[in-house]
Amino acid sequence: MDCSSDDESDISESEIEEYKDKPYEHLQSGKYKVINANGTLRCPFCAGKKKQEYGFKDLLQHSSGVAKGSANRNAKQKANHLALAKFLQTDLTNVSDQVSQIPESRPAPQANEQEELYCWPWVGIIVNILDDSKTGKTPRDCSQWLDSFSRYKPRDVEIFYNEQEKSAEGVVKFEKDWTGFKNACEFEKAFESDLHSKKEWLRHRGNLGSSIYGWFARADDYHSEGPTGDYLRRARELKTLSTIIMEAKQDKESIVLNLANEIDMKNENLNELMSKFNEKTMSLSRVLEEKDKLQQAFYEETRKMQRLARDHVRRILDEQEKLSLELESKKRKLDWRTRELNKREVLTERERQKLDEEKKKNDVRNSSLQMASMEQKKADENVLRLVEQQKREKEEALKKVLQLEKQLDAKQKLEMEIEELKGKLEVMKHLGDDDDAAVKKKMEEMTKELEEKVDDLQDMEELNQTLITKERRSNDELQEARKELIEGLSEILLSNRTNIGIKRMGEINEKAFVAACKQKFKGDEAQIKASELCSLWQENLKNPELHPFKIVEIDGKTEEIIDEENEKLKALKDEWGDEIYNAVVVALKELNEYNPSGRYVVPELWNYKEGRKATLKEVVTYVFKNLNTLKRKRT
Repeated sequence: MDCSSDDESDISESEIEEYKDKPYEHLQSGKYKVINANGTLRCPFCAGKKKQEYGFKDLLQHSSGVAKGSANRNAKQKANHLALAKFLQTDLTNVSDQVSQIPESRPAPQANEQEELYCWPWVGIIVNILDDSKTGKTPRDCSQWLDSFSRYKPRDVEIFYNEQEKSAEGVVKFEKDWTGFKNACEFEKAFESDLHSKKEWLRHRGNLGSSIYGWFARADDYHSEGPTGDYLRRARELKTLSTIIMEAKQDKESIVLNLANEIDMKNENLNELMSKFNEKTMSLSRVLEEKDKLQQAFYEETRKMQRLARDHVRRILDEQEKLSLELESKKRKLDWRTRELNKREVLTERERQKLDEEKKKNDVRNSSLQMASMEQKKADENVLRLVEQQKREKEEALKKVLQLEKQLDAKQKLEMEIEELKGKLEVMKHLGDDDDAAVKKKMEEMTKELEEKVDDLQDMEELNQTLITKERRSNDELQEARKELIEGLSEILLSNRTNIGIKRMGEINEKAFVAACKQKFKGDEAQIKASELCSLWQENLKNPELHPFKIVEIDGKTEEIIDEENEKLKALKDEWGDEIYNAVVVALKELNEYNPSGRYVVPELWNYKEGRKATLKEVVTYVFKNLNTLKRKRT
C-alpha cells in the first residue's frame, strides 16, 4: 500500500524523531509494501517515481539520503524515509544478501486475471504518436483518433503532446460497463496482433519508428511518471475484476432493495389516500342525505306557514266586512231616528229642551261613530298594508332561501367533484408510469378540469357572499320592524296576562320580594321594604363589576352558567331565601343574554304561554286575532 501525502497532517522539523514511529509500525504490520512480487524492493513513500525496483543497498541509500535531505524536502517525507531506513536496517537484514538489482526492462510476472489491477473506468493507452508531414495529420486532432478506433466504440480520446520531442501520447476512454471492458480487450489484442503492444514497446524503446503502440491500462501504468500516469491517478482508480463484479452486484442489490422499499412506501401512501378518499366520499354522502332531509322539512314548514297566512288573511277580511256591515246598520238606524225626531213637534218648552238635548246627544254619538268609522278604515288600511308587506317580505325571504339552497347544492356538488378529481389525480400519480403518455395526457385533462371546477367554486362563493349580504340586510329590516312593533304596541301588550306581550328583559320580578318581605314584616312596611330591596338589587345589576358567571364544558361544548359560590349571591340566598335568589338570577341571565354591555333593561316581544321570545309571525297573528279587543284597550 502506498502512502498518500494527505493521510497525516504536516509536522515540524522538531517532531521528525517522534513521528517516524508511526510509519515504522505500518511497515512492520505490512500496511506499506516494500518487497515487489519479483523479489525486488520498492519505496512506498515515492509512488510517483518511475523507478520502483531497488536492491537492498540502493533502497537503503535512497531512504537515508531523503531522511538527511535537502531543504526542498518537507519534514513528513524525511520522517517517512527515516522510518524506512530503520525498517531496512532492523527487520530486513536477513534478506539483504538475497535481494539484487533487477534490470528496469524486465517485466513483472502476470497475475491471475481476476486479481489483476486495471484502471477503472476502462481506458487504453496509445504512445509514439508523431506528426505525419505527408498526410498533414496532427496528433492533437482527437476526432481523427475517434474515427480510427471507432470499431472499439471509444467514448473519448485525450492527447498529451510533447513540444520538445514533437511527439504525443494519449488515452482512449471506454464505457465503464462490461461492453467497454470487452472493447478495451479487443483494442489491446489488435495491437498485440500487429506486434505493437506494451511488450514490444518496452523491447524497442530505443528504436520505435513511426508506429503507434497501444495497450489496456493497468497498475504499472497507473504508477508511471509522465502526463499519462498523472491523468490516470487523477481520473481513474485501480480495481480488480472480482472487486468490480462484487461492487456491481452490491449496487444492483442496493437498487433492488431501494426500489422494493419505494414500492412498499408508494403502496402504503396509495392505500392511505384510498382510505381518505373513501372516508370523504362517505362523509359527503351523509351530508347530502342530511341536506335532503332538512330541505324536505323546510319545504313542508314553508307550505304550512303559507297556508296559515292565507287563513289569517281570510279571517281578517271576513271580520272587516262584518264590522263594516254593522257600522252601516247603526248609521242607518241613527239617521232614521234623526229623521223621526225632526218630524216630531214639541208643544211644550220642556219637551223642546229634551228634544234639543237628545239631538245633541245623537249628534255627539253620530260624530263619535263617524270618527270610529274613520279610525276603523285607517286601521283596516294599515292592517292590509302590513299584511301585504309581510307577504312580500316572506316571498322575498323564501326566494332568497331557495336561491341560497340552490347555491349550496351547486357548491356542495362542485366540492364533491373537486374532491373526486383530486382523489383520482392522486391515485393516477401513484399508479401511473412517468413514461406513459396516455396517463400523462389524462392527468393533464383532469388537472385542467379541476382548475375549471375551482374557478366555478370561487364564482359560486362570490355569488353566495352577495346573497348572504342581502339576507343580512333583510334581517336588519326585520329587526327594525320588530322595534317598530315594540314601540307601537308597548301600551297595549305590556302585560303578562296575555299569551303574547312585551317583557322587560333584565327587570327583577318584585312579587318575589313582596312575598318574602311579608314573612318578616307586617302591613305597609313589607311593601316598602320589598320596593327598597328590589330597587337596590336592580341598581346592583347595572354594575358591570357584578359578573357572577363561570365557563364550564358540557358534552364537549362550553357554556356560561351562574357561579353559585359568588359571595353576594350566596349572602342574598342565605338572608332572603331561594325565591328572591331565583328572581335575581333570572334577571342576571336575561341581562347577560340581551344586553351584557349596557346592563340596562330592554323590552322584548315575549310568548308568555311558552316562556320564550316571540316571533314576528306570532305577534302579527295575535294582533289580527285580537284586533277588536286591542282597540277597546286603546279607547
